[in-house]
Amino acid sequence: MTVTAGVVAVQGDVSEHADAIRAAALAHDETAEVREIRQSGIVPDCDLLLLPGGESTTISRLLHREGIAQEIEAHVDDGKPVLATCAGLIVLSADANDERVDSLGLLDVSVERNAFGRQKDSFEAPLDVTGLDDPFHAVFIRAPLIEDVGDAEVLAEWDGRPVAVRQGPVVGTSFHPELTTDHRLHGLAFFETVHG
Repeated sequence: MTVTAGVVAVQGDVSEHADAIRAAALAHDETAEVREIRQSGIVPDCDLLLLPGGESTTISRLLHREGIAQEIEAHVDDGKPVLATCAGLIVLSADANDERVDSLGLLDVSVERNAFGRQKDSFEAPLDVTGLDDPFHAVFIRAPLIEDVGDAEVLAEWDGRPVAVRQGPVVGTSFHPELTTDHRLHGLAFFETVHG
């Protein structure tokens, strides 16, 4: 089976997410056709979406300006999965704690941007993730902190703080799973969600 994976390509690790979703699909005996999303009209044709990191204020502005935001909301309303990483998590949150970010409210969490520090404070850590048998090696770069969790399920914590959550078909992470050779989180977010 072939799935159409859309990577929001206004900013962030677009090629890394594309490679990760192709690898995750192969691990589940599927094929992923990747489409880059820079304007409206592509999201409705996608089975799943990836929202990479970058600058959350810029991403949110471009998503609304290009009409992509409403398409993402409709995608989630249809029960189709989304993986949002780092700034993507901020953009999908209910409260970004920053009036410059017009967040979509698809994850019932509040976040604090760059809470783990600046670029020089980047770090890596093994995480126990609900749904994965072995620890996941996570890469944190200018990572947001998930401050409050409403109806979302916490999938992983670091130092007692949530760093991965799921609500319905949406998975959000503070870290960058696309920057490793371990594609299990992409598989968990998509193929195990789609096919049970």
